[in-house]
Amino acid sequence: MKPSSMISRIQINWNGHDWRSTNTWPAFKRCFWCVLTHSEPLFPTTVSAHPVAAPFKPASPTGSSRHGLREELSTRWMSETTSTNEEKKPLLNGRRALPSNNSNEEENEVPEMEAFGLIPRAFNPKDYLRVVDIHMFKDPHEANKQQHHTDKYYNPKLIVRRGQPFQIQIDFNRPYNPETDQFWLEYLIGRYPQQNKGTYIPILVGDVLKPGEWGAKITHKENNSIRLSIMSSATCIIGKFRLYVAVWTPFGILRTHRNPATDTYILFNPWCQQDAVYLDDEKEREEYVLNDVGIVFHGNINDIRLRSWSYGQFEENILDACLFLMDKAELELSGRGNPIKICRVASAVINSRDDNGVIAGSWDNTYTYGVAPSAWTGSVDILLEYHSSKQPVRYGQCWVFAGVFNTFLRCLGIPARLITNYSSAHDNNANLQLDFFLDDEGKMDTKLTKDSVWNYHCWNEAWMTRPDLPVGFGGWQVVDATPQETSDGMYRCGPTSVQAIKHGHVCFQFDAPFVYAEVNSDIVYSRRERNGAQVIEKIDTNHIGQLIVTKEVGRDGMLDITEEYKFREGSEEERLALETAVMYGVKKQTTQDTVYQPQKDVDMDFQVQKAILGSDFKVTITFRNKSGNNYTANTYLSGNIVFYTGVTKNEFKRHSFSAKLEPFSNRAFDVVVKSSEYLGDLLDQASFHFFVTTRINETGKILAMQKATILEIPTLRIKTQGETVAGKEMSVTVEFTNPLRQTLEDVTLRLEGPGLLTTVKKKFRQIPMNSTLTWEVKFIPKRAGLRKLIASLNCDVLRHVYGELDVQIQKQ
Repeated sequence: MKPSSMISRIQINWNGHDWRSTNTWPAFKRCFWCVLTHSEPLFPTTVSAHPVAAPFKPASPTGSSRHGLREELSTRWMSETTSTNEEKKPLLNGRRALPSNNSNEEENEVPEMEAFGLIPRAFNPKDYLRVVDIHMFKDPHEANKQQHHTDKYYNPKLIVRRGQPFQIQIDFNRPYNPETDQFWLEYLIGRYPQQNKGTYIPILVGDVLKPGEWGAKITHKENNSIRLSIMSSATCIIGKFRLYVAVWTPFGILRTHRNPATDTYILFNPWCQQDAVYLDDEKEREEYVLNDVGIVFHGNINDIRLRSWSYGQFEENILDACLFLMDKAELELSGRGNPIKICRVASAVINSRDDNGVIAGSWDNTYTYGVAPSAWTGSVDILLEYHSSKQPVRYGQCWVFAGVFNTFLRCLGIPARLITNYSSAHDNNANLQLDFFLDDEGKMDTKLTKDSVWNYHCWNEAWMTRPDLPVGFGGWQVVDATPQETSDGMYRCGPTSVQAIKHGHVCFQFDAPFVYAEVNSDIVYSRRERNGAQVIEKIDTNHIGQLIVTKEVGRDGMLDITEEYKFREGSEEERLALETAVMYGVKKQTTQDTVYQPQKDVDMDFQVQKAILGSDFKVTITFRNKSGNNYTANTYLSGNIVFYTGVTKNEFKRHSFSAKLEPFSNRAFDVVVKSSEYLGDLLDQASFHFFVTTRINETGKILAMQKATILEIPTLRIKTQGETVAGKEMSVTVEFTNPLRQTLEDVTLRLEGPGLLTTVKKKFRQIPMNSTLTWEVKFIPKRAGLRKLIASLNCDVLRHVYGELDVQIQKQ
């Protein structure tokens, strides 16, 4: 007998009954469905064939597994790849059966027909239930994106948030009959999907949806179509899933073909109480998840400034760029439902120090072959360039790292905000002490002084539960992508519980001692005498972490959150928190072996006059003698051009004088600083650091004080012309007047606005002194509502020049 004839005569029997029997079919179907759902069969089954032929095998390759179809799917076709060419097989080791599954982009090949065994010649898939089309309801105005708060994403695919139901519609070739037809959905992610890893998700159609668990139910039937409500798990992986619809037939499983149009992005859900990032305040959700423009506070504690930053988390291709970062970090797909793990790896991959991450930092005022950090107006250009080139984008500093990190977090659905800590400590040895060394004359010894005080430092906070910590330490977590110190061998920081920092519980992961030192260190001024003894001249316990701020919810104002990080200086709670931190291992250097007797009857202070870049200004030093003694004060002023990190570039001003302080008197002395003294060496942010020391001759005591100041930098003026209507061309002009006594050369202007226009740039060869430049840009706004335009100007001698404008775009 020919094999073909034998196959055509095969009859599959179940307990001796032909499966074609009307009475037998429902029972056969129920038994198979029990196997699919991991339930026990209703009664034993046997499979045989006539005439003598190879027996029919069910889905399990062993022929008798109760785990049935889903186990088969996880073991047979899930390791196949889409490539038709010969590939090198990934290297395996003795610890795992499959290679690491750490790429969202890579796929495996899924068979459209998965046979149970030999297929009869007469078998025709068209005789069975077939999927004709799948409707994803993925347009911004449709219910899915509206209900899931994803309608702002410029992405044609369906984007939903986990733990919340969404709708799809399946069109079949005939009406669906639940008595005779069986189908299920399959969501896959990555190249090696496995059910126990959450990368292969079969969804059976049931009668009810359980909150926060995968499931589906039919909500509407009409003709050949059914509408399904699908619930995703509140803990499922974040990423882009592939969707297949599988239909059971007696001879095998029929699946829909690979269709990218049915791909589904699943994000974190701050609106879902079962999600680890649940945030219960609607206004905060709108600010920390949906707002695509933020505020960066910079300057210094005495001169707080702000600028807008375009997060652009909804812009075209940004979601894919953010998912790529997790691929680049090689984060296992099974771990991508955990916001703690995502934040941890992202804080490393945002910077390029270890792994060729997104942004290359530069703090030396040299930006060859790149963009100066001050020129960026937002995150979109940076992320898109990195996604395209796979090479670090040049250059960034702390607010750039924080801005891009904020985009990443909000894009994935993790509530996030950008934080600025004024007078932020960079403590090299984490002893809660910044050591500033003075020489015999009271001048700063730059060779011995290694610690620094940043004028400000920006990091991020992400909102999440911390099940790895005791109760009460969830909520806002510090995450910092600026490469300062290594953590577990990589330049990263966090997530660190803000509550743990406030109460001194620095034993909890991650990197709590470093963050605690950033906001709680003391500044110790000490002098080494000729005999080698170290004498402490002054201890400043109030300078570090004076002010910690973020953007207000719903407004562009400043929100003081200092008390979320630390108790009031000198309070009993603050002392207890410090003792707790020391108990948990934070080093606190004591001064018991040194003599610290400050000069209590003379006060010294100084103020720096506010001035515009390019003009002269003065520093006023004041003394107050509170005693009945005559004193002579030898005073030294050092003016330094510094990076905003507090690191000195060079000293541009030195001035010494002697002052007689009569009993119970006040005296003031002015020191003039001319523009010619600083313009030649000025850095990005026009930042100066003044250090004043005074020796009281009669007592030998030293008074020391330091302050940072920033000159006023001119701004860009932005104006709109004509009507501002979505979908219609509008015009914007950007103006700038050169305030310097020199010609500006090789000037670059940037303009962008989320929902309005992508970044446009224009270079100008020269801007003569005192002349005004006007640049007109025409574009078509994409989205109605209140939007913001952000502009920047950059050249070698003038940076951190910004302008912004709120624009109300009308509906067409």
